[in-house]
Amino acid sequence: MTIDQNGSAETEAKALARIVGLSLLATILVGMLSALTVGQGIDINLSADVVATARNMLEAEAALRAKSYIALLVFALEVVIGAGLFLLLRKSGPLLAAWSLIIGLGAALLVLMGAVFNLNAAEIAGNVAYTELADEKQRLLLTGLQATSDYTSFHLGLILTSVGNAGFAYLFLRSGLIPKLIAGWGVFAFSFVAIAIVARDFIPIIGHSAVTLSFMASNLIALVALGLYLAIKGVRSA
Repeated sequence: MTIDQNGSAETEAKALARIVGLSLLATILVGMLSALTVGQGIDINLSADVVATARNMLEAEAALRAKSYIALLVFALEVVIGAGLFLLLRKSGPLLAAWSLIIGLGAALLVLMGAVFNLNAAEIAGNVAYTELADEKQRLLLTGLQATSDYTSFHLGLILTSVGNAGFAYLFLRSGLIPKLIAGWGVFAFSFVAIAIVARDFIPIIGHSAVTLSFMASNLIALVALGLYLAIKGVRSA
């Protein structure tokens, strides 16, 4: 009976890990497709030009709404990922697993905030009332504020996501549920992202494009490696 229970628990853990892995890969795919399609020209996180982005947003009501609904999908996937990682790793460190889950859910809520800002911009772009309430420059300013709010929510969410992922990666490293190379790289990459984003607000040189490219590439490698391993292999026996 004990053997059957252990075998059942391992099977359930592997199935849960595969769901988490597939969800993680789905967030990456959805994010890339969104950036390459509906996000072109209206995603402030892809451009440093607030004025050009705001002008494009005033002409892109449908794309802004699509971007918001895609954010809802990403939110749902991130909740699945966070809850799944917590269930997989709670025995390895209950306090850290719970803390990482809470941080991750906070980051997911910021994704929803980004969706709200884009819906606000869609209303400003498409609702005729705003042409009566404000002139063109005022509408541009209002849209620019939505873009800036989206920018800040995205980056704060990225910091929180990275901090939460670093906690989960450390628990993977300690538990041995996945290869130590993948877990160790995750600890490094996720910590690198969080530290670099915060530090560049105080140390200008860290804001250089080369640094940004390096931490984003490190983060992508860590996410893809973790997602692929969990989706294909699941987790090892504890």
